[in-house]
Amino acid sequence: MKDNYCVIMSGGIGSRFWPFSRENKPKQFLDFFGIGRSLLQQTFDRFNQLIPAENIYIATNRLYADLVKEQLPELKDNQILLEPTRRNTAPCIAYAAYHIYAINPNANLVITPADHLILQEQHFLRNIQTGLNFVQKFPTLLTLGVKPSRPETGYGYIQTAEGGEDNIQKVKAFTEKPNLELAKVFYESGDFFWNSGIFIWNVKTILDAFAKHLPDISTRFNRGAGKYNTTGEQAFIEEEYPMCQNISIDYGIMEKADNVYMLMADFGWSDLGTWGSLYDLAEKDTKQNTALKCRSLFIESKDNLVILADGKLGVVQGLEDYIIVESDNVLLVCQKSEEQRIKQFVTDVNMKYGTEYL
Repeated sequence: MKDNYCVIMSGGIGSRFWPFSRENKPKQFLDFFGIGRSLLQQTFDRFNQLIPAENIYIATNRLYADLVKEQLPELKDNQILLEPTRRNTAPCIAYAAYHIYAINPNANLVITPADHLILQEQHFLRNIQTGLNFVQKFPTLLTLGVKPSRPETGYGYIQTAEGGEDNIQKVKAFTEKPNLELAKVFYESGDFFWNSGIFIWNVKTILDAFAKHLPDISTRFNRGAGKYNTTGEQAFIEEEYPMCQNISIDYGIMEKADNVYMLMADFGWSDLGTWGSLYDLAEKDTKQNTALKCRSLFIESKDNLVILADGKLGVVQGLEDYIIVESDNVLLVCQKSEEQRIKQFVTDVNMKYGTEYL
């Protein structure tokens, strides 16, 4: 257990959840369900059942240092890895791996986003333990795959090869977010799994993979030898991190490496990436309307999601398949089928009104 570590990636803006998610307080720091714990806190609580608190690290943008400390006061400063700029998941994971390697060169790492919803936590933790046991024995890059429950165009997919044991199979191919027709083919074939974005590996294995597949990033972080976990670490990161290639771990390593395996997981998983994914999870009335954090009255309306400030009442008449969200100084009214345009709305608002509403 002392060799098991968790890195929670928590630096994104969450623009697809605008206006609830803002640049100064993005979605991972918000309590979507009114339970008193943010998505980040829920992720920490979940892994803390399996991994000691002192072995849990948060990788986040330096803008959110105070938010992390406020929400997770049990963490020490050296457990909060501050990125000076957003450079995607590969540099983020490299930073965490080099930092932890300097503490424990035998470490096994779980890498997870901060914004996932896990409905069956005990099943999930058993899957994670199985994965940790596997990577301790074998120098592999393990990812968690989830059996699709529908043709979903918002997730990446993993195809596995035949064979394997303990629900762990060698990965044959990765496919990024497909169109609907291809998603239907994937779903009906039974050979494809959703890419959960949760990874497990030994720290030496991932550092070897960086050296082989992303040598530029590896070379930059190797320059920091002797500085990790010292007062010189942050100054080094401030200088080198912005120079790293802006690339995801999927593109940079997982799609290239030949030692990639997938653990077939089943734990009621959802990537809370969009308003639509939140709507799918929420309890609904007989007309498939749902309201979170507020009271509501739906009249001649169906298939709507409404989120208003605590204590407010929303009266909705004659609408079908809409997202209605109020947060601070912004009201968003958008068709659910068009929610992929929200990121563009944010860009348009920025161009017309500046950052006041972001």
